[in-house]
Order: sequence, then C-alpha cells, then structure tokens
Amino acid sequence: MKMQELKVDKRTVVGRKVNKERKEGEIPAVLYGHGITNQNLSVDSLTFERVYEQAGESTIIALDTGAGKPVNVLIHDLQKDPLSNQVTHIDFFQVRMDEKIDTEVAFDFIGEAPAVKEFGGVLVRNMESLQISCLPADLPGHVTIDLSTLTTYDDRIIVSDLSLGDKITLHIPDTTVIALVAPPRTEEEVASLDEDVDADISQVEGVEKEGDDTGEDATDGKKDEKQEEKSAE
Repeated sequence: MKMQELKVDKRTVVGRKVNKERKEGEIPAVLYGHGITNQNLSVDSLTFERVYEQAGESTIIALDTGAGKPVNVLIHDLQKDPLSNQVTHIDFFQVRMDEKIDTEVAFDFIGEAPAVKEFGGVLVRNMESLQISCLPADLPGHVTIDLSTLTTYDDRIIVSDLSLGDKITLHIPDTTVIALVAPPRTEEEVASLDEDVDADISQVEGVEKEGDDTGEDATDGKKDEKQEEKSAE
C-alpha cells in the first residue's frame, strides 16, 4: 500500500480556544515520540478524513509539518464527540523505521460462511483485531480473514491459519480462535431459556406469582388494623 501523506500546521492556540478552530473545520492534534519534543498541530478535517479512510490506525503516514522532510507517524489515538461522532483531537506518534513497534491491526472479514448460509448457523467473531510487533515498513494495513472456509460447525479459523510472514511477531497463542460458526439453538433450548428467566424473576423480592394471594391478604390485614385503630379513637 502506498504511504499516505498528510499536511498539518503548527498550532499556537491551546485550551478552550481550540473550540473556535474546530468550528472552522480544523482538528487540534499533537505529535510526540521517542527523543522528540511534543508539537501542537492542527489539520484540516476534510483532508484528515480522506487520509484516515485509506490509512486507518495501522498504516504509516508521512506527516508534513512544514519544517523540512515529512516524518513517519502512526495515529495512536482519536477522540470523538459522542453526539456528532466528529473527530475532536488526534495523537500522532512518530516512529523510527529501524525500531520495532507494538500495535493493533484490524481484521478485514470477507466472504460468507457456508455453515451460516446453508445450515442457518450463527457466525461468532471472537476477535476484531490482532496485537503484533514489527518494523514500521512491515506493518500491514489490515489482516484479511476469509469466512468462506467455515463450511461446517466443526471448522475454526485460528491464529495459526494467518499468513503474516516471519517479520511479524504475535502476542497471543497460535491456537486462539478468531471465528467459528455455532449451530442455532433448538426449540427445546429456547424453551429452557424462557423457563430459567421465569424462575429467576420469581426469586426477586416483591414479584408475585399468578394465583399467589399472599400480597392481597397482607394488604387486607393492614386495612383491618387501621380500621380497628380508628374505632379505638
């Protein structure tokens, strides 16, 4: 994949004043890394969205700060507005091309599992990404997982099935399951789940079963006590 390039500007505005920049279509950012001084930056939101769509968080980006040669970075963190889902802050981490990095690479699930299509099974994805170590130049943009290999309920896609080469180190056991297809629940199992729920509810304090007059009798008893008190007065 061709390295993405991103032009950024140095930022002097800090604190709450950056809200004005956000309204003007600029995203505040920071650049940091081993042995470098942190830099406050800003980037055009539309430009960033185009680059991020291609690069994601596991692809090296050539960051042009306007001060000499572009630097190689990874997007280490994104902050988003919980309502609008717009990016509000970016952390760029400068990498050394001769130094291994630890990062997560997202899975790209492709194809359709025959066990789902033909037998009505339920696709179970146990993982959405993979933690790896490698040199920046060997970092994959994503890892493709072909679901079409799941033809029966006994099939599994595990970590050892991945073809990542010897330049990438994994941090989980080779036997870790990535995806499988589970058989659908039978009518008996669904009925059993309903019974379990009813049983759990009946154990909750204050919940009465149908035909249980305990609550009504207790209420009537209290009414009788009040009537006797009034008569006594």
